[in-house]
Amino acid sequence: MVRVVRDKCCYCGGCVGLCPVDAITLYETHLEIGAACINCGICVKFCPVGALEGDHEG
Repeated sequence: MVRVVRDKCCYCGGCVGLCPVDAITLYETHLEIGAACINCGICVKFCPVGALEGDHEG
């Protein structure tokens, strides 16, 4: 599953629209990766500040 590195996240929200299963929710104070995450790695590759990490194979 993808993890959020909270110290790096700038809350831009770009990853939210990229998630094919709508597993990412942006709140005012944090970003949350939900249980629906399929670990595809799209959000990890997109994040401009490296705030998302995962053990995806893509």
